[in-house]
Order: sequence, then C-alpha cells, then structure tokens
Amino acid sequence: MGLANPYLQYQHNAVQSANPGDLVIMLFDGLIKYLKIAINAIEENDISNSNNALVRSQDIIDYLNNTLDMQFELSRNLSSLYDFMKGQLISANIKKETELVEEVLGLAAEMRDTWRQALQLAKTQE
Repeated sequence: MGLANPYLQYQHNAVQSANPGDLVIMLFDGLIKYLKIAINAIEENDISNSNNALVRSQDIIDYLNNTLDMQFELSRNLSSLYDFMKGQLISANIKKETELVEEVLGLAAEMRDTWRQALQLAKTQE
C-alpha cells in the first residue's frame, strides 16, 4: 500500500530511515508544532482545534516518556519532566490558558536544542 501524497511518502521515508537520535528531534519538532497550533487556537477561541493540538502534544510526550529506559537516573528525571509537561497541557486544555502551553513550549524547544547539540557532538567524535 503506497502513499498517494508525495510529501507524505517523503515524511514516511524520513521517519523509517532516521536514527534514534534524529527520531527524538523529529518528535520534539512535532511537539513544538502542535504547541504553537494550540496557542494560536486558544487565542482565537477555537476550542476544537486547541483540544486536538493539545491532545496530540500529550500523545507525543507520552511516547517520549514510554520509550525511556528507566534503569538510568537521567531517564527517571526526564520522566518527571515529561509528567510535569503533560500535567501543564492538561491544565491548559481545561483552563484554555496559553501561558501554560508557552511554558511547555519553552521546555520542549530547549530539550530539542539540547538533543541537537548532543547529536552534533556525538557525530564529531565518531
């Protein structure tokens, strides 16, 4: 079964061929995209789209959280951070407050940038 849309086919191929580090960055890029959509939808009082974007954001956070290897302390710390982020998004969805989403957006952008730097450093040390 092929994908009719060439852009969707490209996206599918990019995900299938990406290494785990690049996949994490793609997930954070998606998270950031949906958080920005949620902020705009809340500001426009678009309840349906804000809910959809916030739920998609929570799904990405759940995926990131569920893929952690909990034998490491860093993973346990990240899990706590992901739980906090998801809690903020749930509150934002109930209260329709952009400030809570913006807080998570800042964390997500910082985490994505950290991953990017770590991958670049790892590539230079190969």
